[in-house]
Amino acid sequence: MTGERYERRLRAVRVRATVVAVLAVALALIAAAVGLVAGLRTELSNDVRDAARARASDVARVIEAGRGVPAPTVSAPDEEFLQVIAADGTVVAASANVEGQPALARLGPGQSASVDTPLDDDPFLVVAVAARDDGRDLVVLDGRDAAGVAEATDTVTWLLLIGLPVLLVLAAGATWTAVGRALRRVARAEAAQRRFVSDASHELRSPVATVRQHAEVALAHPGRTDTGALAGTVLDEAVRMQRLVDDLLLLARADESALLRDGRRPVDLDDLVLDEVGRLRSASPGLRVDSTAVGAARVTGDVEALRRLVRNLGENAARHARTRVAFTLRDAGDGWARLVVEDDGPGVPAAERARVFDRFVRLDESRARGEGGAGLGLAIVAEVAGAHRGRVEVGVSEGWGGARFVVVLPSAGE
Repeated sequence: MTGERYERRLRAVRVRATVVAVLAVALALIAAAVGLVAGLRTELSNDVRDAARARASDVARVIEAGRGVPAPTVSAPDEEFLQVIAADGTVVAASANVEGQPALARLGPGQSASVDTPLDDDPFLVVAVAARDDGRDLVVLDGRDAAGVAEATDTVTWLLLIGLPVLLVLAAGATWTAVGRALRRVARAEAAQRRFVSDASHELRSPVATVRQHAEVALAHPGRTDTGALAGTVLDEAVRMQRLVDDLLLLARADESALLRDGRRPVDLDDLVLDEVGRLRSASPGLRVDSTAVGAARVTGDVEALRRLVRNLGENAARHARTRVAFTLRDAGDGWARLVVEDDGPGVPAAERARVFDRFVRLDESRARGEGGAGLGLAIVAEVAGAHRGRVEVGVSEGWGGARFVVVLPSAGE
């Protein structure tokens, strides 16, 4: 897939994700807004209805107390009326603002309704309460202006109509940004994976090609083939491939956060360092390996992963050192163990110190591949240190001017 097509695909994914998110948010907000307005209308209407019922009940209690039917009064003539209605619909008594008016509603006791009145263009909410006066069945009607309910709900509705589009625009912007960041991370991960596969294939192709070349020469000229030399070449290249495969598997485990899948346990880091010192002295007798500054330090982690960290640092130092390599290990009691590996080689240029921990990185690209590793050693060091909640840094050896690698790991029990 070309870069342009890949960009178009990511852009299409971003647009679709944003549209889907905005639609989902819109549906949720609309449903919530409708529920809010309906609930507000119901609540306010219930408040008006309860107030009307309470006032009508007060009048009904006065009537049933045997005092006759009083002339009801209201405090707000523009917003309330009272009528006492007989069973045949005759108005027995009424507040002054509706005096002379026929019954404004025909309701049974306990009922309520919204009715038009001559008092206002807006409908009134009317509640009926039963009363009995000297054998007569009466109904007390209390009507209240419900315009406040409509005004409140209309105000909330307009606010929602203004606010919802703003919220949708904000949701669209947030989704567009978040999806863009996620897709950029995915694109970087895919690019890194493709680069990783390409580099791994290239590294594996070299030993395979060497073995094949020697095998073809041996088959073409069996009489001139040195079996021992052929076997040695095949063995060297097989060891090289095995080391590369082991490194790739370890990095794959790191990508899956599985470096510590066997669990954490206390590890004497000084034992691993001294083992590496002994190995380097045996493998490179002309190299001076200093371990006088190695002290006791215990960390918690995977012993094999930590062993690989120490070995990779040792091999890297030995590969670039001229005559000397030094190991320093100490636990200052501040909760951290510090491992320092120095050499008297050319060092790492300041501009390359961040890149040196990337995978398949060789600072000396002209160097033959067979003379060093595949560029994974320091990447593994960084992955192992990170998996153990530590870090690794590179600088300059103060005494020798070569490379100085510092690994900081949490002490056991921290």
